Amino acid sequence: MTVTPTDTPVGPTGADRPTGGPPHGLGSSVPSSDAAAKAGGTHPYTADLWAEGLLWATVLRSPHPRARILDIDTSRAAAMPGVRAVVTHRDVTGEGLLGRRVADRPPLAAEEVRHHGEPIAAVAADHPDTARLAAAAIAVEYEVLEPVTDPGEAFGSEPLHPDGNLIRHIPLRHGDPSITGEIIVEGVYRIGRQDPAPIGAEAGLAVPRLDGGVELYTAATDPHTDRDRLAACLGLDPDLVKICVTGVPGALGDREDLGFQLPLALLALRTGSPIKLAAGRQESFLGHAHRHPTMLSYRHHADAEGRLVKVEAQILMDGGAYADDSSEALAAAVAFAAGPYKVPNAVVDGWVVRTNNPPAGHLRGEGALQVCAAHEGQMDKLAARLGLDPAEVRARNVLATGDRLPTGQAVTCPAPVAELLEAVREAPLPPLPRDTPVEEWLLPGGPEGAGEPGAVRRGVGWAVGMVHMLGAEGTDEVSTATVKVEGTVATVLCAAVETGQGFATLARQIVQEVLGIEEVHVAPVDTDQPPAGPGGRGRHTWVSAGAVERAAKMVRTQLLQPLAATFGMSAELLSIADGKITSYDGVLSTTVAEALEGKELWATAQCRPHPTEPLDGAGQGDAFVGLSFAALRAVVDVDVELGSVRVVELALAQDVGRILNPARLRCRLEAGLTQGVGAALTEHLRVVKGVVRRPDLAAYALPTSLDAPEIRIVRLVEERDVVAPFGAKSASAPPLVVAPAAIASAVRAATGRAVNRLPIRPQAAVVR
Repeated sequence: MTVTPTDTPVGPTGADRPTGGPPHGLGSSVPSSDAAAKAGGTHPYTADLWAEGLLWATVLRSPHPRARILDIDTSRAAAMPGVRAVVTHRDVTGEGLLGRRVADRPPLAAEEVRHHGEPIAAVAADHPDTARLAAAAIAVEYEVLEPVTDPGEAFGSEPLHPDGNLIRHIPLRHGDPSITGEIIVEGVYRIGRQDPAPIGAEAGLAVPRLDGGVELYTAATDPHTDRDRLAACLGLDPDLVKICVTGVPGALGDREDLGFQLPLALLALRTGSPIKLAAGRQESFLGHAHRHPTMLSYRHHADAEGRLVKVEAQILMDGGAYADDSSEALAAAVAFAAGPYKVPNAVVDGWVVRTNNPPAGHLRGEGALQVCAAHEGQMDKLAARLGLDPAEVRARNVLATGDRLPTGQAVTCPAPVAELLEAVREAPLPPLPRDTPVEEWLLPGGPEGAGEPGAVRRGVGWAVGMVHMLGAEGTDEVSTATVKVEGTVATVLCAAVETGQGFATLARQIVQEVLGIEEVHVAPVDTDQPPAGPGGRGRHTWVSAGAVERAAKMVRTQLLQPLAATFGMSAELLSIADGKITSYDGVLSTTVAEALEGKELWATAQCRPHPTEPLDGAGQGDAFVGLSFAALRAVVDVDVELGSVRVVELALAQDVGRILNPARLRCRLEAGLTQGVGAALTEHLRVVKGVVRRPDLAAYALPTSLDAPEIRIVRLVEERDVVAPFGAKSASAPPLVVAPAAIASAVRAATGRAVNRLPIRPQAAVVR
C-alpha cells in the first residue's frame, strides 16, 4: 500500500516515473487528446452540427404541474408560414414508454400532464424563431388539477400514475431491533433539489434515412439503451435507429433523458429533413432530471464511550412525476444510511414516491449524498452530547475491511476509513488572518462582503462517506471493446462514452502500456458498436477499460507468439517496454514497430464483474460490486450576523485504489469537491406548488472561482481492489458526497446552530 502525503505530486516518482518523450502508459499524466480542441472552441458539440436542408425544432411544454388534457389543437401552428410539421402523442406509433430503469413516462403527454415542463407537442420549422412562435400557437385545453407536491401526502392521495404513487419501499432490519443505547440523539434533515446544470445545454440533430430509419447525433451517455427505447416508441426495429455520440459538454446524469431525442426523431421521420434542436437554459432546467429531494429522520443509539449500538432512520425521497432510477437511488440511501461505521443493529425504512414535482433521476452520488449529510449531523450531535471531539467520535466507529454493512454484505474490498480520517485530522489547519490588514480580509459573501470582521466565526467540520461503484442489485454490468493494430497505429473501438471522466485517455494509456504503441486512437461512439453500458459510478474505468485491457492483451499474444515460437520459448517470457520487445535472457531484442511491420491484428473482448443480488424483504443482500470511501475536513468562516458562509479550505483524504492518471485524478477530485460546495451553500432549484421558479443561472447559483476554496489533497490511499481490472476506484463521487456534510459540520462548529438543511440557508447560520 502506498500513500500520497500533503503537497506531494500525485503519481509515480523516482525510477517509476517515465523519462524522455511524451508521457504514456498507466500511472502517467497523459493529457487528453481533445483538450486543445475543447480549450480552443473547435471541438464538435451537437449544437455546432449542420446538415443540408436543416429544419429547427421546438418542444411545447406544460405550464401546469398537473392537469388533464382535454384537447390539443395544432391547426393554427401548422398553418403558419415556414412550419413544416407539428407532432403530438397521436404521432407516436409505437407502444414504448420512456424511462431509464423503469419505463413509465409517455413520450409526449396524452391524457394528463404530471409535472411542470412535461413535453406535449413539437414543431419543425425553417427558422428557430418560427418554431418557437408556432409552438406558442398550439392551443391546449387543460382541466387544471390540484398537484400533489408534498411527498408525505403522496401516500394518502389519489394515484397520480397507473402504477400508483409508491415507487419503492425498503424495510431494512439488521441485528436486534429491540436494543437501545445509553445515549440517544435524534435529528431531522432535509436535502434540497440540486440540478446538474451542465455547461452545455441539451441539443440534438436527427437525420432521416432512406431505409425509413433515423440517425440521431446527441450527447448520449448510454446510446444503446436510448436507441432501444426510441425504437420502441417509434414503432421501428432497433436496427433502423442509430445514435452517434457527439461531444458531451458536461454530464452528471442529466444526459440520460430522452425528452429531446424522441420529438426530434418524430419530426425527422415526418418531414424527411434533418431536424435540429438546441435548448436554451430554461428549457434545459425543465427537461432533465434533478437530485432527489429527501427528508430524513434519525435516531442514533450509542454507549457511554460513543460507540454506536443501533441506528434508526426513516428516509423519504421525492421521485417526482416518474420513476426513472429512483429505486436504485433509494437502495443506496438505505444501504448507506448509517455511513461507513460499524453498526451492529439497524432499523431503516426508505420510501420513494411519485409526486407532481419535476422528475428526479441519476445525479452523481445519488442516495449517498443525502444520507451522508444526515448521519454526519448525527455524529456531531453524539459528540456534543458526550463532550467529545467530533473527529474522535467518528474514529471510534469507523468501518474496516471484513466488517458488514447493515445490508449484511461483507466489506471485502479495501476500506481504509480509519487511515483516511487520521490523515485529515493530522493535516495542519489554515492560519487565521491575524497579520492581514482588515480591509484585505476575504469576508463571507465575497471580496466585497458587507459584513464586519468582528462578526466572523471560524468553524472546523468533519465528514466520512462512501459510495458504491457500478450498478447495484443484480445489474448485469458488461462492456465490449475491440483493439485493432495496423502498422504502428492502434485503434480502440468501445461504446463507452467520454463524458469528461477520462475513459478515452485511459484507453490510450492501456494500449500504450500493453502493446508499446505510442499512437493510439479511440474511435467515435455509435450504436453500430457492441454496447458498453451507461457511464457513472466508475463503470467505464472498471468495466470498459477492463474490456480494452483484455482485448489489448489478446493482440499482444498474437504479436508475441510467432516471435516466441521462432526462438522456441513461451510468449510469456517476452516483455514489451519503451517500444521494444525483449526476451528474459536477452537473446531476442527487436522493436515493436519492426514486429508489427506489414501486420494487421485485432481482438474483441468483454469484461463482466461478479454478479450482485437485489435486497430482500429485510433489506439484506450482496447488492454492490465495490465501495469507495473518503474523509474530509472543512474549514469555514461564518458571518454570524448576516448568515453568509465562506469555505476557507477543504482537506481531502480518499481511497482511490490505484492512480491511473495523476493529473486527471486531481481534476476529478477538485471537481467533485466544488460541486459539493454548491450543494452545501448555493444550489437549490426552487419549486413552488410544483412549478419551477426562475429556471435560469441567475437564480440557480452555481459556485464560481470566487466560491471555490483552497483544496488540499492530504492523502490518497492506493490499496487495490483485487476484483477490479486495475484496482482503481470511483474518483469524483466520494468527495462530492462528503463535502456538503463536512461544510454543514463546520457551520455547526462556528455557530452552535443545528444545521439540518441543505443548501444551508443564511438564517440557519445567524447567531442572535
